[in-house]
Amino acid sequence: MRLMLHACCGPCLIEPLDEFLAIADEVVIVFTNSNIHPAEEYERRKETLTAYADGMGATVIELPYDPAAWIEAVGPLAREGAKRCSACYRLRLGQAARYAAENGFDALATTLTISPYQSPDAIRREGEAAAQAVGILWVDRDFRDSYPESVRRSRELGMYRQNYCGCAFSKEEAAQEREARRNRRRERGRP
Repeated sequence: MRLMLHACCGPCLIEPLDEFLAIADEVVIVFTNSNIHPAEEYERRKETLTAYADGMGATVIELPYDPAAWIEAVGPLAREGAKRCSACYRLRLGQAARYAAENGFDALATTLTISPYQSPDAIRREGEAAAQAVGILWVDRDFRDSYPESVRRSRELGMYRQNYCGCAFSKEEAAQEREARRNRRRERGRP
């Protein structure tokens, strides 16, 4: 099986890549993440992912970085968390599926399900639809149980680790959540 593996960043690639290398004849990583904001963050995540993939002997294909296409895809859902995320998955997995089909891949999978902050059900729905639309197989894996090991290994490797999903809205939401946690700790008398 020739597998195209959509990946969002280096730390999220570690555990899924190990599993897919063990079951597929060929694994090629596709970096299609126009949701990542700002452009400097996109470059930093891409560099981290590429460095890890190179060390593993894996090929990375980068599709065009097009934040305008992401904004168009998300549209009025931008401030509606789960709906925004589904539209984002639809765009990125759709791009990856089209590339995979056009280049002779049998299947598509993603690393997105390693994050406990993502919706595996929404990822599965969008991945299945994207793969079916182009006539390839969707390989569904929920990697959330591997998240702690991925964090440990990425820290051990000195990888850049981001503190938000990628888009400007998730960056803002993550900052608000961190501030709320700090306020709760202060209220309880902890630093």
